[in-house]
Amino acid sequence: MSGAESTQRYDILEAIGQIARDKNVNRELIAETIKAGLLSAAKKRFGSSDNILVNIDLNTGNIIMEAVWDVVKEVEDYTHELTLADAKKIDSSAKIGQKIHERLRFEEFGRHAIHSAKQSLIQKVKEAERDRVYEDFRQRINEVVTGIVQQVMHGDIFVNLSRAEAIVPQKYQIRRERYHQGNTIRAIIADVKRDAKGPQIILSRTDPKFLAKLFEIEVPEIYEGVVEIKGVARKAGERSKIAVYSTDPRIDPVGACVGIKGSRVQGIVKELSNERIDIIQFSDDISTYLARALSPAVVKRVDIDRVNGKLIAVVDDDQLSLAIGKSGINAELASQLTGLSVEIISQSQFLQRESDKTKEAGLLIDLEGLGEKTVYNLNNHGINTIKDLAAADVDFLVQIPGIGPKTAEKFISMAETYMNGRIKQTPKNNTVKSVIEQSESAEIINGEPESTQE
Repeated sequence: MSGAESTQRYDILEAIGQIARDKNVNRELIAETIKAGLLSAAKKRFGSSDNILVNIDLNTGNIIMEAVWDVVKEVEDYTHELTLADAKKIDSSAKIGQKIHERLRFEEFGRHAIHSAKQSLIQKVKEAERDRVYEDFRQRINEVVTGIVQQVMHGDIFVNLSRAEAIVPQKYQIRRERYHQGNTIRAIIADVKRDAKGPQIILSRTDPKFLAKLFEIEVPEIYEGVVEIKGVARKAGERSKIAVYSTDPRIDPVGACVGIKGSRVQGIVKELSNERIDIIQFSDDISTYLARALSPAVVKRVDIDRVNGKLIAVVDDDQLSLAIGKSGINAELASQLTGLSVEIISQSQFLQRESDKTKEAGLLIDLEGLGEKTVYNLNNHGINTIKDLAAADVDFLVQIPGIGPKTAEKFISMAETYMNGRIKQTPKNNTVKSVIEQSESAEIINGEPESTQE
């Protein structure tokens, strides 16, 4: 082997070794890439590489290239065929019709061709490394990683993850945090994208999943599956709410997350720059769930407004600002956690609304013809206003003690007339006699049994 050939081969192998060590690329892939580069160089030198064989031994560093020739009487294809005279110069035992192998030397390709092969090798191995890193990190989305800050540019933080570079865009940073070159940073892998310069790994410190993963790391019961995270609502750097549930009735899910003297949750709070974290126990009952989600405020009652698809939480007047929170953050997080729109009102507001609704719908006691006992019985069956009575049907009303079919029809007619404003109603006191009692009907109201004969 000539000195030039040895040096050129050494240059290629040195590049292979360096990239393999730095990038941890599969050795078989390296061998295939070298073959492709050398065949490309051979094609530039001879015009074709169809008859070129390359054998590479990465363990010994031996690279053998051979040209395979067909021995013929008369040459028609100069890229594949040799005359017998030329063939004997290579192999003295050559005969027409045989194939002979000619060992090729690297210097025959020329320095430029070897350099091109080397560059091709480096480029392809780098591409293979980028693909491998992309696939690796793509499978690690939603995993928490730790890296070193390389630089901060235009508000974005560039992070060295040892095998790859990642970025924490400004919008995914906790607002009041400041990082400098050399600082350690922990974040969740939010996304991985392909890019011409290599995989773009996007990290986030504001993602609600980051908070959930920190609890999973810090709380063994969550990692083991005994305690489950049912929901996370977060305004990064300010306040978060996390709902947890225990599959084992003996384990308090909230206590497990808080830890002894708050040791577990305090570690997470410190990691998130003192972000306030509310830990609540999950409930399948939406009213109970919302009441807990609005803590530390105490909720007196929760009404479900199915028409408008929202929950209405009622709190004492002095709890209203606490329930809503600064800039509405407590209400906003409770809404995120339950997945429904939430309206918070005070007890006095609730009572005023009920009063307004009742006035609008009309009090039963204001409808002439109804005695106290009848009103009481109607209330017990969910009919609290004249509007309710107007919307009721006869079959429902006859189930109420003291009301027969004819009385039911009259009550509904009276209520409809009242609501339609066809007669002017005046409030009555309890001594006003029932219009029905003054009629000649055989029915008796005010809770007394009525005749079954009509």
